[in-house]
Amino acid sequence: MTQRTSIHGLQVATVLADFINQKVLPGTGVSESAFWAGFDAIVSDLAPKNAALLAERDRLQTELDTWHAAHPGPIADMAAYRAFLEGNGYLVPQPKKVKATTKNVDDELAVQAGPQLVVPILNARYALNAANARWGSLYDALYGTDVISEDKGCEKVGKKGGYNPMRGAKVIEYARHVLDRTAPLKKGSHVGSTGYRINKDGELVVTLADGGTSKLEHKSQFVGYQGEAKTPSAVLLTHNGLHLEIQIDRSTGIGKSDAAGVSDLVVEAALSTILDLEDSIAAVDAEDKVLAYSNWLGILQATLTESVSKGGTTFTRGLNADREYTAPNGKKNAVRLHGRSLMFLRNVGHLMTNPAILWGAEGKEIPEGIMDAVVTTTIALHDLKRTKKDAIRNSRKGSVYIVKPKMHGPAEVAFAAELFGRVEKLLGLPESTVKLGIMDEERRTSVNLKACIAAASSRVAFINTGFLDRTGDEMHSAMLAGPMVRKGDMKTSAWIQSYERNNVLVGLSCGLRGKAQIGKGMWAMPDLMAEMLKQKIGHPKAGANTAWVPS
Repeated sequence: MTQRTSIHGLQVATVLADFINQKVLPGTGVSESAFWAGFDAIVSDLAPKNAALLAERDRLQTELDTWHAAHPGPIADMAAYRAFLEGNGYLVPQPKKVKATTKNVDDELAVQAGPQLVVPILNARYALNAANARWGSLYDALYGTDVISEDKGCEKVGKKGGYNPMRGAKVIEYARHVLDRTAPLKKGSHVGSTGYRINKDGELVVTLADGGTSKLEHKSQFVGYQGEAKTPSAVLLTHNGLHLEIQIDRSTGIGKSDAAGVSDLVVEAALSTILDLEDSIAAVDAEDKVLAYSNWLGILQATLTESVSKGGTTFTRGLNADREYTAPNGKKNAVRLHGRSLMFLRNVGHLMTNPAILWGAEGKEIPEGIMDAVVTTTIALHDLKRTKKDAIRNSRKGSVYIVKPKMHGPAEVAFAAELFGRVEKLLGLPESTVKLGIMDEERRTSVNLKACIAAASSRVAFINTGFLDRTGDEMHSAMLAGPMVRKGDMKTSAWIQSYERNNVLVGLSCGLRGKAQIGKGMWAMPDLMAEMLKQKIGHPKAGANTAWVPS
């Protein structure tokens, strides 16, 4: 039987109470008595509201079932169906003007465009790998995936085993063409280049294959370097707000065979990551939740480590430090770039409960989303209170980013906003410190998306589509209408295309550009990276600025 501690009106599993009192609260400035009294008040006030929202879900689903049973098959009279949905409150009046007012959003979400990972927070190694995936080797990514064909002697394993020089040459050629596209020269090409240096005017000079030299077509794309100006060990370039680092090291196997000594091209990759407390894990009791919360605490305190065995050796993996460079004018360490992915935390939805805390006279399980909001935001104080310039931080703008899944419509979004507001008051945080990621994956959210954004207009930092959850809810909502089309056919159906397009257009119309992410769902075939590149380019072209990719 779980050992419990009575704290105010809550019966808390002792392992969770000890974790919060001994690990979380010290250093936050929040006393145990104030924390638990405030926690108890939040649960007492908001748990009944949570239950009422779930009862409303049941009411609406019952009415949908009744309607579809009476009108089986495809909807013949769409006007009548719409009137039915408006009459029972499923469809709410659409607000005319909605503008997101979210402030203090980090650049990774507000102005940069790039991939996003989702990883289970129970796995420390996965969490660290994702956090460190902000910067990645393009050479490794190309060599190990099908972006580079294995035809004509370019297999991943060479004839003598191990590294295949023919494949490596294809990788280097591809990477040089990436440089030509993203950081073009005034004349000539990065392909076959034989040297990189910085001149006395702070300009990047590239020695070409024919022995001549060239500079960047756009001087401002050169933003820093490491090592000495005449013989840099790294050259930092920027393109559309993202960075590429040309690494130069003739002592490596790749570098000594390269005419310019280039050993790798490292690029900014996963700008943001969702550490997941929801559907990629199963946290069913207090012990599970403490492990999950501990990993979140370790990420934000920069203390989380994991022992990793690879190639017969064992090493300890921790969080990457920030990256520092000399500015083009020669000022040392004047350029500092974030070394890690910006972390969201995905709490569970409103539906879940957990026995880690019991409340009320009947000893009911706590709504798990309420517990997640209180505990994970309190843990985030350790990030918000960091002031040292050289400290490893998550948000440099003083925000906490929480993704909230499985919300049905604007009333449930408003409840999430109210919950975060109560937690902020408990912890003494400014209003709207906690930013909200709205998963547009339930039909009642999709059709009322503008009203959902309006319900959290000062918090919304993310909206995202999701094929599997969205189609699942479509099936559940209309389960008595009759058979559904097959999953493969559904991907190209008119309604799913409309859903994807509407998500972007509503987000843009509500002013999310420059304030929040507009995202697209997961690519679930990690062995087909070449095809992923073809498909994912459609996402930014459609107006999105992030997309989930294999981690």
